[in-house]
Amino acid sequence: MQRILWLLALLLCANFVSAQRRDTIPDSTKTVIIPDSVKAAVQDTAKKETRAERKARIKAEKERAKYYYKDIKKDSARLEIERLTRVAWKRSAILPGWGQYTNQGLWWIKVPVIYGGFVASYFVIDYWQWYYKLFLTELQYREQYNQPSPDGILGMNSNWDTQGLIKFKDYGRRNRDLTILVTVGWYGLNIVEAYVDSILKNRWNISNDLSFKLSPTFMPTGSYSAGIPNFSAKSLYAPGIKMTFTLN
Repeated sequence: MQRILWLLALLLCANFVSAQRRDTIPDSTKTVIIPDSVKAAVQDTAKKETRAERKARIKAEKERAKYYYKDIKKDSARLEIERLTRVAWKRSAILPGWGQYTNQGLWWIKVPVIYGGFVASYFVIDYWQWYYKLFLTELQYREQYNQPSPDGILGMNSNWDTQGLIKFKDYGRRNRDLTILVTVGWYGLNIVEAYVDSILKNRWNISNDLSFKLSPTFMPTGSYSAGIPNFSAKSLYAPGIKMTFTLN
């Protein structure tokens, strides 16, 4: 019995000692002081990117994109094809027709067509400018002197009123501006044509393996009906053109 009592006393002493140990869980109410060196290190890692650094990064990404496509390195043939394509459209932007000459092919047809379009646009713009100035000059004279001009096709010997002059003046100006926009579009089409032709020539193989042939033929119409009197076999077929593609 005495041994049991001594054993219980030892167990109680052990529990009392463990209860007096300091709690290892940190107190959430206490303020943690971070050294200044640690703060500076955190701020340096989260530093905002400057404009110069952003430009350098974008430039490096563009430079990498020239040699890699989806993390796959381009071979020398692909790089040369892309260079030829860039050269073609840039030359057409500098001088219309230069990119077509670079691509060769039917450049001797394309270049005259391009410059013919520019020459035609010049004459059309010049005409509508003359048309616009004609009505504008008459309107300015009437506004200044309050009477028609003594000479000219819109002067005293004509039946033009002010509203009619304004209407046709605006009509000439609108056509002149529209022609200028068409000319700019013609210039852009010259660049697009040089780019597309370079792609078709260098990136895709357009060879003589594909050919087509046009020939006359008779096609069935399906208009036959039994029991129709005076039926002719001509109504069964109609003339047409057959196009045949051949892959060698």
